[in-house]
Amino acid sequence: QVQLVESGGGLVQAGGSLRLSCAASGRTFSPYRMGWFRQAPGKEREFVAGIKWGGGNTYYADSVKGRFTISRDNAKNTVYLQMNSLKPLDTAVYYCAAGINWGQFDYWGQGTQVTVSS
Repeated sequence: QVQLVESGGGLVQAGGSLRLSCAASGRTFSPYRMGWFRQAPGKEREFVAGIKWGGGNTYYADSVKGRFTISRDNAKNTVYLQMNSLKPLDTAVYYCAAGINWGQFDYWGQGTQVTVSS
């Protein structure tokens, strides 16, 4: 079982930056794929970025490519999402998720609110 807790959300102005953290706990999760998702009011949840605990390729939604960076610190059991050049359209609840395959994320955090004002 894996527990995920997001933090780092808040209110920022357009063009600003935030760094989200996803702290993982529980049994081993070294083989997991980690992803960040977001959901804005009235819209479906969408994939934002993904990475494996062991490193390797990273994946980004076109809407955030070049602005967001996903990374991980295995020693701290933490995955990060560095968000730069934030836009009002980035406003959403951001969720951390984990799964053994990219096609299925079985574990989810409670989410952290990101609000970008203009």
